[in-house]
Amino acid sequence: MLGWIIAIIVGGVAGWLASLVMNRDASMGIMWNIIIGIVGALIGNALLAPLLGFGGSIQEFDLGSFLIAVLGAIILLAIANLVQRGRVR
Repeated sequence: MLGWIIAIIVGGVAGWLASLVMNRDASMGIMWNIIIGIVGALIGNALLAPLLGFGGSIQEFDLGSFLIAVLGAIILLAIANLVQRGRVR
């Protein structure tokens, strides 16, 4: 149970930071930040963790996992920008 709470909190912060980097903070609420952060962590762990050599579960907080979650969320928002507007902002 505690792992899920950590995943929600870390996912929310990672999604929020990614939305700030991608200039989408005004259009997203806290629920979307959490979803983007958690899905971004999954994407980051699937794509970036093997390339960078670090990462892990978002349910066990460490700096490497958090960085992977933020980078994955940025990738997810860039893909969303491409789909929505046909370009990356």
